[in-house]
Amino acid sequence: MKAIRRLTVRPVLPDPLRPLSDLARNLRWSWHTETRELFRSVDPECWSACGGDPVRLLGTVSPARLAELAADPGFLERLTAAADDLAHYTGGERWYQERPGRLPAAVAYFSPEFGITAALPQYSGGLGILAGDHLKSASDLGVPLVGVGLLYRHGYFRQSLSRDGWQQETYPVLDPHELPLTLLKEADGTPARVALALPGGRELRARIWLAQVGRVPLLLLDSDVEENGPGERGVTDRLYGGGSEHRLHQEMLLGMGGVRAVRAYCRLSGHPAPEVFHTNEGHAGFLGLERIAELCDEGLEFDSALEAVRAGTVFTTHTPVPAGIDRFDRALVARHFGPGAELPRIDVERVLLLGTETYPGGEPQLFNMAVMGLRLAQRANGVSLLHGQVSREMFQGLWPGFNAAEVPITSVTNGVHAPTWVAPEVLRLGARHSGRRRAEEALAVGGSDRWDSLADLPAGEVWELRRTLREQLVTEVRERLRASWRQRGAGTAELGWIDGALDPDVLTIGFARRVPSYKRLTLMLHDRERLTGLLLHPERPVQIVVAGKAHPADDGGKRLIQDLVRFADDARVRHRIVFLPDYGMAMAQKLYPGCDIWLNNPLRPLEACGTSGMKAALNGCLNLSVLDGWWDEWFRPDFGWAIPTADGPGTDPDHRDAMEAAALYDLLEQRVTPRFYERGESGLPDRWIEMVRRTLSLLGPKVLAGRMVREYVERLYTPAAEAHRAMDADAARELAGWKARVRAAWPAVGVEHVETSAATATAELGTTLGLRVRVGLGDLVPDDVEVQAVLGRVDSEDGITDAACVPLKPAGGPDLDGRWVYEGPLALDRTGPFGYTVRILPAHRLLASGAEPGLVALPAGEQGEAAGMLMR
Repeated sequence: MKAIRRLTVRPVLPDPLRPLSDLARNLRWSWHTETRELFRSVDPECWSACGGDPVRLLGTVSPARLAELAADPGFLERLTAAADDLAHYTGGERWYQERPGRLPAAVAYFSPEFGITAALPQYSGGLGILAGDHLKSASDLGVPLVGVGLLYRHGYFRQSLSRDGWQQETYPVLDPHELPLTLLKEADGTPARVALALPGGRELRARIWLAQVGRVPLLLLDSDVEENGPGERGVTDRLYGGGSEHRLHQEMLLGMGGVRAVRAYCRLSGHPAPEVFHTNEGHAGFLGLERIAELCDEGLEFDSALEAVRAGTVFTTHTPVPAGIDRFDRALVARHFGPGAELPRIDVERVLLLGTETYPGGEPQLFNMAVMGLRLAQRANGVSLLHGQVSREMFQGLWPGFNAAEVPITSVTNGVHAPTWVAPEVLRLGARHSGRRRAEEALAVGGSDRWDSLADLPAGEVWELRRTLREQLVTEVRERLRASWRQRGAGTAELGWIDGALDPDVLTIGFARRVPSYKRLTLMLHDRERLTGLLLHPERPVQIVVAGKAHPADDGGKRLIQDLVRFADDARVRHRIVFLPDYGMAMAQKLYPGCDIWLNNPLRPLEACGTSGMKAALNGCLNLSVLDGWWDEWFRPDFGWAIPTADGPGTDPDHRDAMEAAALYDLLEQRVTPRFYERGESGLPDRWIEMVRRTLSLLGPKVLAGRMVREYVERLYTPAAEAHRAMDADAARELAGWKARVRAAWPAVGVEHVETSAATATAELGTTLGLRVRVGLGDLVPDDVEVQAVLGRVDSEDGITDAACVPLKPAGGPDLDGRWVYEGPLALDRTGPFGYTVRILPAHRLLASGAEPGLVALPAGEQGEAAGMLMR
């Protein structure tokens, strides 16, 4: 029989055990070993059955056991110590509080998904795990962040396999009352609500759940409330589910409803109001519109409000391909704004222009969420050095006239939260040699000096650690493999071989990630006989553990999984290669430490960052990867191997796969496996162990989310907060009026004549030339612009590379024709082909960069040729 109603019966803890509830409700337990060990000791079997979830544990442990613990002095002493430690952690000063200067009072961080712990399954892949690691590291550093997301009733799907290896999806229902969440309530005890107006007089209402992530509150909006109609109740049903309108409703609720939730939380809790809003990918871009509407309600005009909002907004893009960006039909967006819908006092056309693809090749009938995100943020970044470059090229059309290198999109390379992903055994080894406190600070804060001691770890201890972790992975894989085969319909008699699956003494390769086609799950299968030879080599065998989910609508990705599963089902190799379904955080925390090699072979440059290899590296696993994402930036032969790529323009995809697969096999056969299996005089693989040491000591501090969050604070959040403070109502009106005046006058701005003191087209190194330029400024004055000489080496087509910009100065007032003369020195500081040009940019003290307005005047026609004179 089915229950007609479901409710949650909470345990009544004896008074001495009340702190357990607080410990369970703060998700710091998910990365704090001592707190997890405390909960495990409550009831080890129940802890395991509950999947390491303290909330479920406390709801299922017997009253007799609770009474026993309440009378156990040893347990109560540990409980008091854990509660005191949490109080010190959440209330004490940390890195942020010790920083000089006026830092942001608070930062609001919006993301469509958050991977905090397997006990709160609100993530699908790398974006969510990155967001979760961002929150946890902000907590460790004391950064006053407020996270904002959606609470999905079904989360992301659970994955299983059919008998023939086809991915199957199920969507378990999540009850918020059974999750580590509390409902945000008004002073009178009623749930706090936000509401959005929808077309046709409908309303989308949502309540606000609070997950406490250490020091950081995470607000999750939930539309499954009785006041909503059936369609509105389902807005937060599934992560990345539904059609265009469903997705639009999700993103309006995340962005606009999220701002309203932040305002409610700050009002009710006394938390400082955010000075900076960080949009993690375009899904939350509507938050900027909501903030514009707030300022318009306070009396600012739209353009002035836009400038004020931009000043305090940071936008992070995670996709290296246009197809990865959410785009909606303009008519659909238009229906959801203006009279009878949201933001009725704002002209719908102003809203639509923010997301319009105005650049060459754009589709003006579509509304682009990333384009809106960039237009609503004064600061933007990609998530690795290479991805920053790719992003500047991808969005260059928004800044016409500028080289890609000058597009105002910087990069902050992602990092991973080490306390979450480092195996306890690795932490204990580091603590033995550097001290517990130093080891914990190394993981949370970073700093290379704290990692130096790992360079001298004894070889025997390193190798023993690696084997222990590999053995734990083998045990885990066999358990999961057995469960998977039973789900696929296998009987007990068919599963005897699983007891021999994998070997704790064999080189173990891991490959686990989402399964879009560009990540090339099946590249390893390109030459199946050669792969089989590697797996079954009599002296240097390898074994491979594979996991990953395809999007439910991606049949191509599902076919890749099926191909891999069918190969792994072959009785000849199934003890050496396995596919584990339902990849998630719980599996990943076992998988990364247990592997010796982490494999990554995407199509370059389509991997924005790829943080799974970072998590593996923190456990002493070496990377074997295409030079893409973070690996392109930090690869060294000390840390692993780079797979050569054939990513030139026009390369046939099949030929490229064949070449790169062959390169992968060559590396494994000739370099990787020999190094793992060779033994030095000590009887240990000395060269391999040295690579593990260098990975830990040199690469470890680079890949930390603590390093990443510190960079966000120093390079983006603090400048954004300063700009926000400077952009009061008067300054916002001033900047908006100035931009309007400059745009109107810009057609009359131009470089009219350029001359130099050079008599010939050759000059000696160290020579300084005089440059004299006549410009027309129309209705503008010199205070409105900067006239620059742009100089550097030139390529075969006279394009300037490695350019430097030198401001020129006015040499007096305008002539009778209203023309201005600018002068300045031109230092020839490098040999070889050299060139220069002249340009005019708008200039204002409140701009973040000269490229921000997207206006530039360059020499034209013959004048351009003269201005680009080559010095050889």
